[in-house]
Amino acid sequence: MLAVFEHLALAAGREVMRVFRAGCAVDSKLDSSPVTEADRESEKIILAGLRAAFPEIPCVAEEEASAGIMAPGLGDAFFLIDPLDGTKEFVNRRTDFTVNIALVRDGVPEIGVVFAPCTGRFFSGRPGKAETIKIDDNYVIVDRQPISARAGMMPLTVVASRSHNTPETDAYIRALGAAEIVSVGSSLKFCLVAGAEADVYPRFGRTMEWDTAAGDAVLRAAGGMTRTLDGAPLAYGKRNQSDDEDFANPHFIASGKAAGSG
Repeated sequence: MLAVFEHLALAAGREVMRVFRAGCAVDSKLDSSPVTEADRESEKIILAGLRAAFPEIPCVAEEEASAGIMAPGLGDAFFLIDPLDGTKEFVNRRTDFTVNIALVRDGVPEIGVVFAPCTGRFFSGRPGKAETIKIDDNYVIVDRQPISARAGMMPLTVVASRSHNTPETDAYIRALGAAEIVSVGSSLKFCLVAGAEADVYPRFGRTMEWDTAAGDAVLRAAGGMTRTLDGAPLAYGKRNQSDDEDFANPHFIASGKAAGSG
């Protein structure tokens, strides 16, 4: 399954870069968030590939969900797809937008890939194994290296959202004490923690499950964890929520290994 994810992320990333180079119109969805041809074409590629390879597993994809297209039941396992995470970065000609594909099983993000086609950064994770992947100019995988989250040591390195920072996030970072802050867009924040390039990613702004599942899967595969503010692991497949819409996340903190862990 992970090999299929990687293949589809590369194919979708190639299409995203075609649109990025050519330029495209920017439309607004009902929630006023931007959407482009790159979002739509990337999602078509990913959904076609997943549904051909795994027809029995439901798909939850951002643009289909925005259009009201949703499987009536998810069962024990389903795919979460964000075809272009960081559309604002894409529109503003920044480089850290990503293609995200994840498998959720029993509420846990189990397998995931995050591909940043503009920079070539590519991460994958499955239970017990997380990797950073190197590709060549033809989108062919040429190398893999294992990654592992680290136990945080002061001063902590914190990754924060470039486009969606909040006063609550700033207050949390200040409370950590001396900390180096790295601002980056999209789900790469999870991957920087997974790869021991950062220690903690606090998110006190709104996210949806397709924004976080793939990066969270990579982080958990690398030994880290994403927890809600009450300390529970962030769960997926949240529907019929009394206080929010389907698949909306609460605030969370993603971090590397606890001090003293292996």
